[in-house]
Amino acid sequence: MGDVDAVTRAVLTASRVLVGVSARSLSAVEGKVTLPQFRLLVVLSVHGATNLSTVAELLGVNPSTAMRMIDRLNAVGFVDRRANPDNRRETLIQLTADGHRIVDEVTTRRREEIAAIVGRMDPAQGTALVEALTAFTEAAGEPAVPPAGHDAYPLGWANDPAQ
Repeated sequence: MGDVDAVTRAVLTASRVLVGVSARSLSAVEGKVTLPQFRLLVVLSVHGATNLSTVAELLGVNPSTAMRMIDRLNAVGFVDRRANPDNRRETLIQLTADGHRIVDEVTTRRREEIAAIVGRMDPAQGTALVEALTAFTEAAGEPAVPPAGHDAYPLGWANDPAQ
């Protein structure tokens, strides 16, 4: 690769834009969930009903931290708990209809704002951006986001405790 520093600066600058988009997309649910709680909702939207240990692992937090978030989200009706039909000693955590609605609302807002930004780019730049970002995310080991209208909402964070 050519100038690693120039690429790093460009990615850092673009990340500021994406952080701003993320913050604005969460503003619609401000007061309902915190960013860490939203991360948990995203994990459940991607992975479905999951036990506490798996949730904690996917978030990169201690089980006690995950349990506190689950308790808060359960209290406001965004997640619920049920016995695992395959192992009655285990509890599964899953999104409620309201939890799905929150994830869908934030995802839609984020997708719309990113589409507006990309729409202002020259088409050739857009093609180059797709190639560059695909290479970047593959190098990071991040799964691709499905097309609009898909049932899953991988907004990131699923396997990255640093975020």
